[in-house]
Amino acid sequence: MENLLKYSQLKVSKTSVRFVRYLYAQIEWSDRLIGITGARGTGKTTLMLQQIKKEYSRSNKAIYVSLDDFYFAKNRLFEMAEDFYLRGGRYLFVDEVHRYPAWAIDLKNLYDTFSDLNIVFSGSSAIQLHKAKADLSRRAAMYHLHELSFREYLELKENIVIETLGLDDLLKHHIQFASSINKIHFVLPLFKEYLEKGLYPFFKEVKGQFYERLVSTINTVIEIDLMAIDHINYQTTYKLRKLISFIADSVPFKVNISELSRKIELSRDVLLRLLKTLDEANLLKRIMQEGSPTGHLTKPDKIYLNNSALLYALNSNQNLAVGTVRETFFMNQLIKDHDVLIPKKGDFLIDHQFTFEIGGRNKSKKQITGLKNAFIAADDIELGYENKIPLWLIGFLY
Repeated sequence: MENLLKYSQLKVSKTSVRFVRYLYAQIEWSDRLIGITGARGTGKTTLMLQQIKKEYSRSNKAIYVSLDDFYFAKNRLFEMAEDFYLRGGRYLFVDEVHRYPAWAIDLKNLYDTFSDLNIVFSGSSAIQLHKAKADLSRRAAMYHLHELSFREYLELKENIVIETLGLDDLLKHHIQFASSINKIHFVLPLFKEYLEKGLYPFFKEVKGQFYERLVSTINTVIEIDLMAIDHINYQTTYKLRKLISFIADSVPFKVNISELSRKIELSRDVLLRLLKTLDEANLLKRIMQEGSPTGHLTKPDKIYLNNSALLYALNSNQNLAVGTVRETFFMNQLIKDHDVLIPKKGDFLIDHQFTFEIGGRNKSKKQITGLKNAFIAADDIELGYENKIPLWLIGFLY
């Protein structure tokens, strides 16, 4: 226990609170059981350490532990937490829960046994509560940490602090918002940097090795996280790599399940299940056609990599299509809080209400002519006009 406490204190002491992700203010930290999911590298661990530093750094009432620590190879989480509680601890922060087979059972028992012990746990976004061996769904307050928005990137990299915009306000007042932001900084070069390497906070740490770190993170998700969660074997992980590589060179991939099944050498049902798993792991996103039925066996209309940084890291084409990057960015930013579908006309339908066409500065209104609530999200423009909105402004929704 002493070593765990020392490790926790060391981690907390080295944690900066200058920049805090958007989710921090949304979490009701007083809840007794809190779960934080999100893609690897988005800052879940930092979020927990920041809470300890801000609220409990001057006491021994809080501890951070990671369940991939060798300590938990021969010690139960419940017993460790009980010992911590008897020493006066009341705030337990548990990371990498999917590395520990009995995590759900132990968390449930801790919740039921110690009524004044507050627990925050974090793990792979692919973990779903229905896969747990104990029922946490009615006990845990669950939160999901998305990748960095362009707004957050500006704050982290340039120390430019700008408030978030609601989608309705953005659509109505985009000229006013874009004008005020451009007075602070020239955003177009920064937006290009963000699309390439700005969606994960670790861009500040690795600099020239960003893509190497990102690919390593992807490998960890496939080789460790997914195997731990879904008991995927080595042969299947090879096919997952093949599937991701194929999609990375084809996105936005207009789905032909029969062709994809043949190329990856998987049956239709297994392929659809793996696509769902990769979606849950935040490596790709399945976008459905407007009006299509729901369900994990429903064929998506298009498949995108989850964000533009993944696209730059994994796409092997020498000339990556800029249109693909634009669509991937737009999808990634909107899918966090909105329903995103493929409409009959236009590129995206948002919340069954707003139709968007994505393009460059000269994009015409031809594809959305005659549609109500239709907009163009255009790249390479500082200011928009009428229903033409700067694409970069979509990055201020959170």
